[in-house]
Amino acid sequence: MDNQANEHVHCLIIGSGPAGYTAAIYASRAALKPVLYQGIQPGGQLTITTEVENYPGYAEGVQGPEMMVDFEKQAKRMGADIRYGLATSVDFSKRPFSVVIDEEKTITADSVIIATGASAKWLGIESEQRLNGFGVSACAVCDGFFFKGREVAIVGAGDTACEEAIYLSKLATRVHMIVRKGEDGMKASKVMQDRVKATPNITIYWNSETDEILGDKKVEGVRIKNNLTGEKTEIPVGGFFVAIGHQPNSDIFKGWLDMDEAGYIKTVPGTSKTNVEGVFAAGDVQDKIYRQAVTAAGSGCMAALDAERFLSATGIV
Repeated sequence: MDNQANEHVHCLIIGSGPAGYTAAIYASRAALKPVLYQGIQPGGQLTITTEVENYPGYAEGVQGPEMMVDFEKQAKRMGADIRYGLATSVDFSKRPFSVVIDEEKTITADSVIIATGASAKWLGIESEQRLNGFGVSACAVCDGFFFKGREVAIVGAGDTACEEAIYLSKLATRVHMIVRKGEDGMKASKVMQDRVKATPNITIYWNSETDEILGDKKVEGVRIKNNLTGEKTEIPVGGFFVAIGHQPNSDIFKGWLDMDEAGYIKTVPGTSKTNVEGVFAAGDVQDKIYRQAVTAAGSGCMAALDAERFLSATGIV
């Protein structure tokens, strides 16, 4: 990265992953000469995923990091200027917008596409990180298929955890659901709780937490501890799913953009437009419902098209 103090661009994309790279592809083809800063995790969440089988076009499946390399290569081939660097602060009070990279370089931009994604919340135990991608996952819809006909465990107590437990119950022979509190402390809505309880192959472990995920090279089981009695139980499972929530990477935009209570950026339905004209959001930073690579890519396309129309309407390009 050069060290010049200031630079002006027509279209600045903050963040990589399917949304950011797709936005870069479309913005490049529209001659917007986009500059993309990859952020703290170039390629996004897919770089910590192993096999991806549900993205169209990869008939034999693909490794997550390999797919993100393909996305980046395609964006570069179209002419996108892709750089290492992290956006550390923004000023959206006037146009052109001002974005500081790595706390030292200021870029002004006629339009900004935010594709900073969201990060899964983890339990924070060593075995969870060591076996991540080898039976440990934070996305049942992405990875549940690999555990068809096997027993799995899921930890969480909210609506998402219930939805994912039900989804897994259609694939796995048994789902062991680990809930930290008792029935009265479960965060999920009553209807979701009732659905889980009514699913015959879901076993709920109340007042329990994960003590350790078992296995050397892949998940072979989970040891749980009862918070009331201290008793520990080992359950043989092939997959372990963490469903304790996601955190959108939106902190630097607080105070500038409208967000929901969890920090997801609000967009005008059917568009990528935020409450600030000329600032667009795509991918998981604004999507807490679907959170798939293909939907992130689609919203990245929308953001680039919205940015192109905005810049054209304002006479900038």
